Amino acid sequence: MAGESPLHSVSLTGIVVRDDGCVLAIERRDDGRWVPPGGVLELDETPEAGVVREVFEETGVAVKAEALIGVYKNMRLGVVTLAFRCHVIEGVGHATEEAAAVAWLGLDEVRRRMPEARAIRVLDAFRGGGPFVRVHDGTRLL
Repeated sequence: MAGESPLHSVSLTGIVVRDDGCVLAIERRDDGRWVPPGGVLELDETPEAGVVREVFEETGVAVKAEALIGVYKNMRLGVVTLAFRCHVIEGVGHATEEAAAVAWLGLDEVRRRMPEARAIRVLDAFRGGGPFVRVHDGTRLL
């Protein structure tokens, strides 16, 4: 409608890094893609609390958010994602209602298994100079 402001959805991604450098990933039940855990930020929570909640809900791993890695916008869907580097407090991960499988992946596996638009969030967590701002179409960077 004329005069209405466009709406964006805000989501979160947890880049959970283990001491050996491996990263927590899930195989989504809805589309079978391997991605870092995450989901929609609720209205009554901070971004840090939201990423902690989402990682736990999807993997069973309790984490602490350390730093904002970047802001990633899906231009097709209007979803803005805040990605946070996190470290493990407790847990190893297990399948859940949203995750058919949970695994700890090395960076080479991340590059092979994840869509570019998701892998870049992981790779950015290992780069200096962030936070990064990137746009994508849901699969590929634009």
